[in-house]
Amino acid sequence: MATVRLNKGREKLLLSRHPWVFGGAVERVEGEVTPGDIVDVVAADGAFVGRGYHNAQSRICVRLLSWDPDTAIDEAWWQSKVEAAISARASLESDATTDAYRLVHAEADLLPGLVADRYADVVVVQFLTAGVEQARDAIVGALGTRFPDARLYERSDTASRRREGLETRAGWIRGEGPARVEIREHGRTFLVNLEAGQKTGFYLDQRENRAAVAALAAGRRVLDAFSYTGAFGVYAATAGAIAITLGDTSAGALETAKSNLEQNETGACTSEIVQADVFEQLRAWKAEGRRFDMVVLDPPRFAMNQHQVDKALRAYKDINMLAMQLLEPGGILVTFSCSGAVDAQAFTLAVSWAGLDAGRSVQIMRRLSQGPDHPVLTSFPESEYLKGLLCRIV
Repeated sequence: MATVRLNKGREKLLLSRHPWVFGGAVERVEGEVTPGDIVDVVAADGAFVGRGYHNAQSRICVRLLSWDPDTAIDEAWWQSKVEAAISARASLESDATTDAYRLVHAEADLLPGLVADRYADVVVVQFLTAGVEQARDAIVGALGTRFPDARLYERSDTASRRREGLETRAGWIRGEGPARVEIREHGRTFLVNLEAGQKTGFYLDQRENRAAVAALAAGRRVLDAFSYTGAFGVYAATAGAIAITLGDTSAGALETAKSNLEQNETGACTSEIVQADVFEQLRAWKAEGRRFDMVVLDPPRFAMNQHQVDKALRAYKDINMLAMQLLEPGGILVTFSCSGAVDAQAFTLAVSWAGLDAGRSVQIMRRLSQGPDHPVLTSFPESEYLKGLLCRIV
């Protein structure tokens, strides 16, 4: 086994169980190593730090898997870790109203580079790094053993995989059939496109936040901006909203949103579907004097890295200002950032700035985050990527 020796003093964060070793922290690699191979990481004085997989082509050259020198990273290790992650979701597995949730959440489940999601009778898996690519057979075997009747679909088609020097790949691993499946979430039904949908097909991390919106939607006119396939809107409509408006740039996503509305019990709620640039549409509605009682803002990631944070904060400020200007006094704003580079404090400040520019006062009623199947590992703060605020605008 090769050894990665760190520069002096670069072991401190790793000993706190942060799993990433950046190339700049490495003095040298001792021994032959190919992408994905298991290596030992040692401090400058040779003291053992951890064991993980190596890839010199990645900016993160080692992702640690264990801090125990007696732990062997073999097929049995991978299988046991996958099983442990799935078992931690036992309460969701037994929930008859929900059959779509995350099974493995990468670093937060101590399995860097691996994501697996359940969609009814399909398990979708992503092998995002060279290390999990090497362990592919063990991981597929563990998923197949745990879900013997499930079909397995791969969505290893991300930019992060290309940065690892790996080819992208997508398609059926086990079983076959249409790449569109129907799922249940809190008793609602949704269509999911496994082949071309965002993430692995659906924003599973927003499940509990959709329920929070539903709890306040009755009797309101609701705008679901950046609606994608309309999940927030469906929750609002089925919870007693009197009208919902969905806005997104994607015609395909909005077509699915229309189907999702049709297959759920929305009562007397009226619906409007608008394909447009959301920023431009919000400005147009403001000019028209349009008003809503609740606005949900769930935009795509505005900052991919630290260099883009300032620009992202300006965008968050602008879009929240526009949303506030569309709300009736006392209206509800539910606003999110999924930009990992933007922390919760900075996002809250951007919303505060938006209130000042809109001439509104902002009362934070509740802070929102990703669901419990997307846990946050305290030694890996990067796992807390989704920030949300449920606000009253007065």
